[in-house]
Amino acid sequence: MNEEVTLDLQEILNVLKKKKKMILITTLLFGIISAALSFFIIPPIYEIKASVVIGKTLDEKNENKNDYNDVMMYQKLVKTYAKIASSRTLAENVAAKTGELKPEDLQEELEVTPQQDTQILDLKIEHKDAAYAQKILTIVCDEFIAESKKIYPNNTIELLDKPVIPEKPIKPRKLLNIAIALFMGLLLSAGRAFIQEYMDKTIKTENDIDKYLELPVIAVIPKIK
Repeated sequence: MNEEVTLDLQEILNVLKKKKKMILITTLLFGIISAALSFFIIPPIYEIKASVVIGKTLDEKNENKNDYNDVMMYQKLVKTYAKIASSRTLAENVAAKTGELKPEDLQEELEVTPQQDTQILDLKIEHKDAAYAQKILTIVCDEFIAESKKIYPNNTIELLDKPVIPEKPIKPRKLLNIAIALFMGLLLSAGRAFIQEYMDKTIKTENDIDKYLELPVIAVIPKIK
């Protein structure tokens, strides 16, 4: 059993050694293509984020109440505010204010996420134009707060983190893309090498005679230089 495992491993290494040039070229080609796409072709995508906090009602603030039931109530209420933020009404208000955006496009671009077990709501837009996304998200936050106060006039809702332009894009992840491409190139080229070796049934060495024909080798004719 150990001899078979050793033999199989030796065969694998022999195939890789025989096809190392093709494997190396294919792997490098995948890496170069990925680098070219990541650095020069794929546009950078920026993530603009903001967050708002849903507070107690004005009357409750004055009474300094902050018990467990209040916290639980506002945590549940955050989900309702999330629906307001992602509503078509809000999207139409923002679109009307910008004059350069369709409501359905905003609904696709805007991601609204309640932070679990908190009274905080995160709003996020991903776009290739960071300044444009910041401008849109700022309007979204203003309109969201205004719309929320119409529906819940006694509740407080405040901007916790305003939209700012990030220093770096979140996409493409250049090094990760290159690493994945190199791995895929290595995997595919190695697979191709093994398939070619498996499909090739020509006799090349005395070992092939023993392996495929199970016949003893009487003599070997040396190469004439």
